[in-house]
Amino acid sequence: MTPVLLLPAALAALAAVMLPLAIHIARRSEQRPTDFAALRWLSAKPRPRSRLRLDEVLLLVLRVLLVALVVLVLTRPAVRGGAGEGRPVVVIPGADPARAPLAPADLQRARWLAPGFPPVDRGAVAGTQPVASLIRELDASLPPGADLTIVAPSILQGVDGERPRLARRVRWIVTPGTMPEPRAAAAGPLRPVLRHDAAHAVEARYLRAAVQALDPAGSLPDEGDLAGPLPAPPGPVIRLAAGAWPEAVSAFVRSGGTLLVSADSQVPAQAGPAMALWPDAEGTPQVEARGLGAGQVLRFTRPLRPARMPALLEGDFPARLQALLAPPRVAPARALAADHAPLSTGTLAPTLPLQDLRPWLAVLIVGLALAERWLATARTRAPGP
Repeated sequence: MTPVLLLPAALAALAAVMLPLAIHIARRSEQRPTDFAALRWLSAKPRPRSRLRLDEVLLLVLRVLLVALVVLVLTRPAVRGGAGEGRPVVVIPGADPARAPLAPADLQRARWLAPGFPPVDRGAVAGTQPVASLIRELDASLPPGADLTIVAPSILQGVDGERPRLARRVRWIVTPGTMPEPRAAAAGPLRPVLRHDAAHAVEARYLRAAVQALDPAGSLPDEGDLAGPLPAPPGPVIRLAAGAWPEAVSAFVRSGGTLLVSADSQVPAQAGPAMALWPDAEGTPQVEARGLGAGQVLRFTRPLRPARMPALLEGDFPARLQALLAPPRVAPARALAADHAPLSTGTLAPTLPLQDLRPWLAVLIVGLALAERWLATARTRAPGP
């Protein structure tokens, strides 16, 4: 735990501790000189030089402490840290957490950097994970005061061209190992799963015609009710329905699936920021893309009607739809983990939770004030010499 003062400028008020000292010096003696007849006619002798002497030292100390504690309360004292669960620990697939310099408690709560962040003690996860997007997702979900520990293999796969920038301090630990190689995407015609309700039957007709134009011998599989089973990620799946999605659809996207929804569909709040795609002749985007876990959500920005979206009747609509749902895949970039540590955009000082100390100081001030009153009252009631 680290003590801090949130308002250190208030320490200038410590000059007020001179007030009790000045009062004690001015009132150090309450005795009054009295003329005595037998000594009245004696010649005055030079008095010895008197020394400064403080009476009631204990009472003076109590009053000085009271003033100092009141000033300390004004500085808003606090303590950083305290009892807690420690910093979160995640392990990138391919790294060996047992070879990392981690405490046993950190190893017990470590999780894989994979969709859903499963615990490490449940076994290794398969496949190449989107490292940068998952790190950013974890950074956005953690509380502001939590630092982060990431255990990475020496060779990373599928990294972005830029090092991730996080809002917290990151302890980046590199261990020997390599992330799994990504699986090559199977080449073939676009055959998404189309799901729609009765209100979107007309809109589904345009998408069905576009897919059949790309593959005249094929058809849209599993076209039926919205509650039907979903394919294995990455999909793609076209879902035309208003309102929120069921959890099964969100889980499909988070695990790496691609989902295309209608304009009246409600995207979950935990999705990432929107990116404009497919601009029309006026430059207005017709589709927006959002990241969600390891997958992405594509949403039309307008109803699929020729009056609102003339691109439905254009000859390149099938090709644009294919580029939207199945963009050409670029080989994931490899990078050394030692050169790809996340950057921190926050302060270098630890951002641990603060514990306010003012309530405890208030109790101490009340206790000292009661002691000072009792001591002052006892002094006035004491019989004189």
